[in-house]
Amino acid sequence: MSKIVQEVVAANAEYVADFGAKGDLPMPPARQFAILTCMDARLDPAKYAGLSEGDAHVIRNAGGRASDDAIRSLVISYKLLGTKEWFVIHHTDCGMETFNSEIMGELLAGSLKTSSVDASGWHDSNVGGGTTDGKYINWLTISDQGKSVIEDVERIRNNSMVPSDIPIYGYVYDCKTGNLVEIPEATAAGKAS
Repeated sequence: MSKIVQEVVAANAEYVADFGAKGDLPMPPARQFAILTCMDARLDPAKYAGLSEGDAHVIRNAGGRASDDAIRSLVISYKLLGTKEWFVIHHTDCGMETFNSEIMGELLAGSLKTSSVDASGWHDSNVGGGTTDGKYINWLTISDQGKSVIEDVERIRNNSMVPSDIPIYGYVYDCKTGNLVEIPEATAAGKAS
């Protein structure tokens, strides 16, 4: 058993010891909202949005992008579990700003090993063989945080499965300060009607 597995199992045992009435929390989120945000380990939506267990849905993926799967989760969130407001929250210093779909495709073609990056860009070990499958995926990379938030809010707003009465707010989390910075154009695009 790896050290990481041991640490996770030990942490879970501590968590279980103080679990209390959490087993009685209802499935629908108590505060009736959802957040779509990045999987970056520096982001803690529970802390930056003041959440307790059972308060809200948090949907995470690379970049916090409005992928088909993220929209699927948001639709389930409102249709089956009653959320009434949504937040799209990207962040500064995002890894999705450091490459594009072409670079990712080339790195995967080189090998399936972890790549490295330095001042001159991304590098692959080219050990063990790779795959060209990565060249056929839109990796939803980011070149401008504000624009990507606007794009994602618009994509969600314009989806035929999303009702017009759900407001969608757009923000960028500042990794240096912890501040949520509203992107007014995104919030305007996500306005409920």
